[in-house]
Amino acid sequence: MTAVHGTSVDIPTPDGTADAYLAHPDDNSPHPAVLLYMDAFGVRPQLKKMADRLAGAGYTVLVPNVFYRNHRAPIVELPDFIDLTGRPEIFQQLMPMIQALTPERIARDAGAYLGWLADCPQATDGPVGITGYCMGARLALRTAGEFPDRVAAVGGFHGGGLATDAPDSPHLVADRITAELYFGHADKDHSMSPEQIERLDAALTAAGVRHRSEVYPGAQHGYTQADASSYDADADARHWTALLDLFGRTL
Repeated sequence: MTAVHGTSVDIPTPDGTADAYLAHPDDNSPHPAVLLYMDAFGVRPQLKKMADRLAGAGYTVLVPNVFYRNHRAPIVELPDFIDLTGRPEIFQQLMPMIQALTPERIARDAGAYLGWLADCPQATDGPVGITGYCMGARLALRTAGEFPDRVAAVGGFHGGGLATDAPDSPHLVADRITAELYFGHADKDHSMSPEQIERLDAALTAAGVRHRSEVYPGAQHGYTQADASSYDADADARHWTALLDLFGRTL
């Protein structure tokens, strides 16, 4: 791993200014860009550590606060360790923000993030990779469909609601995607049922999208997040192997 530099940045969007975390190798050279979409708990030390790890592998990583319309990160007050027993109260605060992220807002924001990375001196020219966690996997999938000329690869991990019956379900963008996709589904995830996984895979296959979809045995929703009780070290390690392999092939 190379030395990493991390800093806070502001990104102009059509709806305001998004605060974000930027991490990149500290070598004065540009590197392939990665957009890291947060989980619902937001930009915090855990996500910054993940961005730093990706940067140490040779990428320039942007982690935007997708709830910037509400206020800058931190979005809600979080304990150092997020226990399942404390989640209902936290999600009561977060749910209105999650529901306010309409497909139209997601697309506008994604265009701003990708445009910012295109002008970032620490990022190389060319397509970017995206990784997303929990709700971030939905944002990643939508971004790949909205900006097929800019996105080369997407890794989505313990994503929920990727292929619902809703008329604006994320999987319906499959026919516009040109990126290679990888999904690491949590085995014990009520927000991404076997039926949804099957529907997602069917849509991607029908659209001719290069993809791989795996279910991590015994893993819970949120298995990559070391600051939460849902963390699973084995599943997390598997996620890193898959993600770095994907980006190594495509970026």
